[in-house]
Amino acid sequence: MNIFNKCKNNMNNIYYFSEIYRQEINVNLIASENYGSKEVLFQQSSCFTNKYSEGYYKNRYYAGCKYVDEVELLAIERVKRLFNVKYANVQPHSGSQANFAALSSLCSFGDVILCMKIDHGGHLSHGSKVNYSSKVYHPIYYGINYISGCIDYEEIKNLVNEYKPKVIIIGGSSYSRIINWKILRSICDVYGTYLMADVSHFAGLIVAGLYPSPVGFADIITTTTHKTLKGPRGGVILTNIFELKKKIDLSVFPGVQGGALVNVILAKALAFKEAMSYNFVLYQKQILYNAKFFAKCMKNKGFDIISGDTDTHLFLVNLKNKNLSGKYVEFLLEKVNIILNKNCIPNDFCFSNMSSGIRIGTAAITTRGFKENEISYLVNLIDKLLNVTDTFNDKKLIYKIKLCVIDLCKSFPIYDDCC
Repeated sequence: MNIFNKCKNNMNNIYYFSEIYRQEINVNLIASENYGSKEVLFQQSSCFTNKYSEGYYKNRYYAGCKYVDEVELLAIERVKRLFNVKYANVQPHSGSQANFAALSSLCSFGDVILCMKIDHGGHLSHGSKVNYSSKVYHPIYYGINYISGCIDYEEIKNLVNEYKPKVIIIGGSSYSRIINWKILRSICDVYGTYLMADVSHFAGLIVAGLYPSPVGFADIITTTTHKTLKGPRGGVILTNIFELKKKIDLSVFPGVQGGALVNVILAKALAFKEAMSYNFVLYQKQILYNAKFFAKCMKNKGFDIISGDTDTHLFLVNLKNKNLSGKYVEFLLEKVNIILNKNCIPNDFCFSNMSSGIRIGTAAITTRGFKENEISYLVNLIDKLLNVTDTFNDKKLIYKIKLCVIDLCKSFPIYDDCC
């Protein structure tokens, strides 16, 4: 496609079509990204972009919100049905804002919160030292068991006993195994602690019945809508506790944000409808299968997989045995049109901008239609690239692999009518 024929005298078009083209010719392994359907993208770019809607149903700060109310109610009813919960707030602009609003509905300034270490799979908004949540609350950190590579529930119990946190935050950005909600609930019940579950990464697997749901165990559940749920970028907060619903609503607005993005809420509503289909269940099954198969292929090539396997759409690769940094691998793979991110691993001694690992996710490639053959081919290309001495200066090899990746992408277009 000659994108510049579509962009004459319009710089905005140049950026737009250039990004379409970039997405089409790159393999996306970033676990927190996916491709929304064309219908979701269309809804997000709708005329609701023009409408301001501070407040909630029939209690707005602006007039003219008749259809805004209907859109928001539609999204709420669908996500409640999807996750089997009683109350939902669909206004958060992002997962981080959803998390902060959820925390502020449970905690007071200075309260102790128990959260996963970021190099063990936690998230910035869960009390990371560089995040605002650590300035408002007092974070204490738990991690994984170094033998099993899974969450150390005994450590959590001991920390709760010692520090009496107001909230335990569970879920994160790179933890790949099953979370035992029942054990966590039992700990919370003994010590009178709230349980907050951030299921942003594996929400799609939950609604498809492929990952245990925290509903009935967690007091508050947060999620994004753009990862395995395959919707627009945004956040949602869920609960079954009526008193918390009121606090959540006030924490979102006017607590941490102003007017809702109604166009995004409309797109969320459509994504929730898409997630109710049988095809969505099949899609989630393929995501999970692809992740397990990808991890197995990497192991067969001598790569060290954190915890040995995955139960979700992502897994972490420890690069120490390859004497490579995550930053180098991320940079090198981008040269051949394979996009992923460097990632800290447990007890990582590298700085976060270097990292000793990489994170690989399969949601986006599954959306494209990749299965075993494509993943095997991809792993062979990655292995070939990373096992050559001084690969960065081997321009012939880089160019050859880049062409192979582009050819692979052309066989699996994201949007047929865009290129």
